[in-house]
Amino acid sequence: MEKMTLETVSAGTVGTWLLGDLTVNRIGFGAMRLTGSTAFHPGIARDRSRVIGVLRRAVELGVNHVDTAAFYFSRLRSANELINSALAPYPDDLVIATKVGPTRDASGEWTTPARPDQLRGQVEENLRQLGRDLLDVVNLRLMGQDSISEHFGALAELRDAGLIRHLGISGARPTHLAQAQAIAPVVCVQNRYGIDARTSTELLHTCAAHGIAFVPFFSIAGEGREAGAVHTEPEQILTVARAHGVSPAQVRLAWILRQGKHVLAIPGTGNPDHLIDNLAAGSLHLTKEDLDVLDSINCTAP
Repeated sequence: MEKMTLETVSAGTVGTWLLGDLTVNRIGFGAMRLTGSTAFHPGIARDRSRVIGVLRRAVELGVNHVDTAAFYFSRLRSANELINSALAPYPDDLVIATKVGPTRDASGEWTTPARPDQLRGQVEENLRQLGRDLLDVVNLRLMGQDSISEHFGALAELRDAGLIRHLGISGARPTHLAQAQAIAPVVCVQNRYGIDARTSTELLHTCAAHGIAFVPFFSIAGEGREAGAVHTEPEQILTVARAHGVSPAQVRLAWILRQGKHVLAIPGTGNPDHLIDNLAAGSLHLTKEDLDVLDSINCTAP
């Protein structure tokens, strides 16, 4: 890969996609790790000024799709509040996608997922924290339920009421997408997906056929998943990374971006160097031989 410099790194390197009527660059930014903790594992609070600097730098480098949620918080930090502090007043082209459904109490413990009649409160919480009058995209984050019609219908009513512009689903199965589409347009599906975790392959292809964005999460984390970075990288990823002189994370992201023009990456970090590394993945050209090597990795079967 050609040596990247700050002048050439851009989130727009691999093109754009439409979330409804909103144009976004295909490399975005996931906010879950901004607080120093994930939604699932405690951590050490990140330096506030550094995180705000990373968010501002991301937008300067072309990131115009940020993924967040009100339930992304730690004892000292809220991802939504950090985004508000760093980026408001928001650029006209910035698309902020958030999620509703799961609930956590003030201590961070997970509680019973929201009922359909409680989703308005979650939407309004995101609006307050982000300082917005309208949420660009709201994903219904599923928590194991078979039917989502009642919940998605409640969000469709909030869209009709002018609180939400577009709707998506997260942690979904193909049957969930069909249920949602019968109620209102779906602009994105956000599921776990990566080189070594391909349980959503059917949805990946279904989204392509319907012009729906597919937004993988934990695509860099690999085996570590929500706990953080991978513990041990597969040798195939290390081989391709060495051949191109890049990091394993860049190989993972480049592979994700090769899965279709409708695929949007949302890598997150509180580290300015990792931000540059992630954005540079858009310029990494994987050869057919590289892809053959990476596709040989044992993964969760579809």
